[in-house]
Amino acid sequence: MPRKVPRTALRSRLRTALRQNPIALLLGPRQCGKTTLARELVDAASTNYFDLEDPLHLARLGEPMTALQSLRGTVVIDEVQRRPDLFPVLRVLADRENTPARFLLLGSASLDLLQQSSESLAGRVGLINMSGFGIEETGARKHEQLWLRGGLPRSFLAEDDAASWRWRSDYIRLLLERDVPQFGVRIPAAALHRFWSMIAHTHGSIWTNSEPARSLGVAESSIRRYLDVMVGLLMVRQLQPWHENLAKRQVKSPKVFVRDSGLLHQLLGLKDLASLLRHPRHGASWEGFALEEVLRAVSPDAEYFWATHAGAEIDLLMFRDGRRLGVEFKRADAPTVTKSMRIAQSDLALDGLVVVYPGTRRTLIAKDIEAVPLTSLARGGPETLFPSLFGPARTRSRPAHAKK
Repeated sequence: MPRKVPRTALRSRLRTALRQNPIALLLGPRQCGKTTLARELVDAASTNYFDLEDPLHLARLGEPMTALQSLRGTVVIDEVQRRPDLFPVLRVLADRENTPARFLLLGSASLDLLQQSSESLAGRVGLINMSGFGIEETGARKHEQLWLRGGLPRSFLAEDDAASWRWRSDYIRLLLERDVPQFGVRIPAAALHRFWSMIAHTHGSIWTNSEPARSLGVAESSIRRYLDVMVGLLMVRQLQPWHENLAKRQVKSPKVFVRDSGLLHQLLGLKDLASLLRHPRHGASWEGFALEEVLRAVSPDAEYFWATHAGAEIDLLMFRDGRRLGVEFKRADAPTVTKSMRIAQSDLALDGLVVVYPGTRRTLIAKDIEAVPLTSLARGGPETLFPSLFGPARTRSRPAHAKK
């Protein structure tokens, strides 16, 4: 397997954002490949590159206006959340006539970062969300390895499962011991690790603050703060419930997911594919993995789940271009249409509904519902799931290592 996975689509989106905006914000978790991608645009030794974890670079930005105003071309500022005071300066520089520089900002946490950018840089910044590798980048043939190890590059590209496991163990420890305090969060690393493990064991389920609060012996307000930290660090996804104007009691609590499947398996103690497949939570793990791949392919304007207390539900409700798109995840060889799906179709007025499953063939399971293999998402794009809504599936370039 190659030691580098091409990220062609992401690089294209980044170039487009820089062409259309004076500032682009590339937001993603630690070690997801942001710096590698930025260095394809600007050499790390260039005076246009600033790494805010490097004391020398921090010193260069002691007087930020003086340091930045004379630069031309693309300017990279890595780990920008460490210097929120730069945003007003960047606003002034972005408003210059002819904008001689384009600024690429890299951030590894969303703790107040989006709020800062929207307040100071509204109308000037193009936002790009980034995560680890996806199936479109690694190829369908590596989807089980991607599921087990997760998409963080060093974990996925490790020599073997054991090396990947060791790297993820170190990653979690350093994140909690070093990175969390840097963001001004005063939560003991051991407590946050226990809390993160609790999230792993409820991965894909409805979340309540009361049970973790009792288990950890803290107030529910502390649990809410812990969850905000993990969501802000882009480690946890909090999928909010959708409320339709119906005469039905609807679920109002969110679901939680560990966003990277490799970190989920680390927290659950699952070292290889055999132990994963034997684990009682392997179905929930697969559904969370598939959820992230669908969100990557569709890039929705908003995403939710929907459920009623009577048992009707839809795993994923997405809004894109004014359309309502429903997705069910079924780890089954031959998924079938359920009563719950039909209720969701009717109550939510869905424009499209598909079932994502681990098979190999796209199958019509009802005249208006298809079962779609997870591996088909390697082609990328919303048309992969909903060809009738987003046009015929286009021929997309694939990484060389993914070709037969």
